Amino acid sequence: MKREIKFTLNGEPVKIDVMPNEKLLDVLRDRLGVKSPKHGCGRGECGACTVLLNGKTIRSCITLAIEVDGQEITTLEGLEKDGMTELQKSFLEHNSFQCGFCAPGMTLTATELLRKNPHPDEEEIREAIAGNLCRCTGYKNIVDAIVDVSKKG
Repeated sequence: MKREIKFTLNGEPVKIDVMPNEKLLDVLRDRLGVKSPKHGCGRGECGACTVLLNGKTIRSCITLAIEVDGQEITTLEGLEKDGMTELQKSFLEHNSFQCGFCAPGMTLTATELLRKNPHPDEEEIREAIAGNLCRCTGYKNIVDAIVDVSKKG
C-alpha cells in the first residue's frame, strides 16, 4: 500500500508515492534520477549514500523514504546548483579523490562540519569524516582540502 510523501529535494518540491519499506536511497536514485548518493554497504556504515536531511548528514540506505515527508533533502546536485563550491574546488586542487565513489558523501559530510564549525582542526576533521570510507586514498589530501577551506573562511 503506497503512501504519498512530499519533501523538498535540492530546493525543489517533490511529491511521490512510496511503499512503507522503500529506502530513501532507492527513491532518490531509481525513481528521481539523483545519482550522487551511491549504494555501498547497504548498512549505513560506509557513507557512500550520505545526504543532508535538514542540513544534517544521514545515511539514505537505512532511512525509509516515508521518514522524509515534510523535510528538506540536499544531495551533491543541490550543492552544485550555482557551480562548484569552494570545498569542491579545494578537493580538486588537492587531488583528494581517485575513483570518486566516496566524493559525494565526503563532500556533504565536510559541508555539514564547516557549517557547524568554520575552523575545525585536523583532529575534528578526521573525526567528522570517519564515517565515510575511502578505499583509494590515505585521507591526507581530503583532510588538507578541508583545512584549506577552513583557513580561507
